[in-house]
Amino acid sequence: MNEEGGRELGRRDRKKAATRGALLHTAARMFAEHGYQSTTVKDIAAAAGVTERTFFRYFPSKEDLVFAEIQDLLPLLRREIPRRPADETPLTAVLNGLLAAAGELDGGLAILFVGAPPRDLSAGPGRTRVLWDIEAAIADALAERLPDHGDLRTQVLARVCVAAIRSALIAHAAQHTDASDRRSADHFVMLLREAFETVREAH
Repeated sequence: MNEEGGRELGRRDRKKAATRGALLHTAARMFAEHGYQSTTVKDIAAAAGVTERTFFRYFPSKEDLVFAEIQDLLPLLRREIPRRPADETPLTAVLNGLLAAAGELDGGLAILFVGAPPRDLSAGPGRTRVLWDIEAAIADALAERLPDHGDLRTQVLARVCVAAIRSALIAHAAQHTDASDRRSADHFVMLLREAFETVREAH
């Protein structure tokens, strides 16, 4: 490929990434403002300045948009948790690593955990796979952080962390039942910290 062709390919890739990011940012904002169920694909596409057809080139469905952002989180989790300061406990490292990783995403916590509460997502294999993938990513990161610990301990810690995340999610969703009620990422972070603190106290 010549230099001009390489530049054209680079521009095309950047444009695709920008469109994908715009859809995720827009969806995060609209989910937070109006609720997941009340926001349609048509609404997201229009607000992002693209057609519905363009939306479906990036995401097969609204739910797949949420799952795609979660999948984007996993390599960031694997990177952030091991690099947390050595004096942080495993639970603190996971919590702070999660917050740091989510901050790098196009939709951030608003789309990952706040905008689309678990009751709004199907209970099918997609959600089950996502939970398993998050557990596996946390377990992998803890195994790197704690090389002297066995697989069982890192897997148990990972599942405890996912349980804390799900508990904060459920509590947040229960307190924001009105679709017109703005879902605050800051409030969710408060619940998330409380959930992890509860686990630490029990330990």
